[in-house]
Amino acid sequence: MSANKVAVIIPTWNGGEVWLRCLDALRQQIPPPGYVLVVDSGSKDGTDAAALKDGFDVLLLAKGTFDHGGTRQMAAERLAAFNVLVYLTQDAVLADPNALAQLVAPFADPRVGATYGRQLPRLGSGAIEAHARLFNYPPRSTKRTIADKARMGIKAAFTSNSFAAYRTEALMAVGGFPQSLILGEDMVVAARMLQAGWTIAYVAEAQVRHSHGYSVAQEFKRYFDIGVMHQDQAWILRDFGKPEGEGGRFVRSEIAYLLRHAPWLLPSAFIRTLAKYLGYKLGQHSSSLALPIKRKLSMHQGFWDKHG
Repeated sequence: MSANKVAVIIPTWNGGEVWLRCLDALRQQIPPPGYVLVVDSGSKDGTDAAALKDGFDVLLLAKGTFDHGGTRQMAAERLAAFNVLVYLTQDAVLADPNALAQLVAPFADPRVGATYGRQLPRLGSGAIEAHARLFNYPPRSTKRTIADKARMGIKAAFTSNSFAAYRTEALMAVGGFPQSLILGEDMVVAARMLQAGWTIAYVAEAQVRHSHGYSVAQEFKRYFDIGVMHQDQAWILRDFGKPEGEGGRFVRSEIAYLLRHAPWLLPSAFIRTLAKYLGYKLGQHSSSLALPIKRKLSMHQGFWDKHG
């Protein structure tokens, strides 16, 4: 696909040093994308200035107005003239100069509505952090349709806006990214696309360095937010199945990986698994919790200021 038909959209807020590496990798892409839009939500560390210095356009939002789905959809509507919209996060560093070209290559198949690339562990990551990326992003590319729901369950709708691309026609046809979600706008769109007959492509050859070294408390908070999303979007669990089976497969894989690479981390992994499970279950019942409790348990606390 011609590069001038591809636009890149990156939401930012105080991106720090990794943002500079993200920009550097973006400048090295062959061919370069047709357009790059940075949507900044009130950075104070020069994130917006760094993007402008590199020649990219910056759209400034008022602090506190960012919405995981709404902001991305607003950018998509501004750039609807482009055939393909690529989404990155500010901490996802393209691994080589061909990453974007590889990510958009599957759109040569008119049935493909969205693609997402392989996320490699960041350099220096520990075994628990590395396993999470290796489990979710294997080395072999695949394509999924709604027929794969029977075999894969909710995993069929898995994708990640840290490094994903959407056929603009398909994105708009399924209603775009939903507003007012705490997270998971990418899964909602992927599920809708599958139900509408589109194909989702996982492109292992397209790679970024992107992972997080979460603490136990952060794991709890993130999974609380996932539970909130699944409560809000209950149709995904109804139509694609509950995530417990996939969670069990992850735990078994993690134990096997740590036994080989870092057995001393098994107690930490057990505690993290418990924290994730408790956080998720509480998030699924968040509607019965008081607003101050929800804010305290959540990773995205600002969400509750607007949706409490």
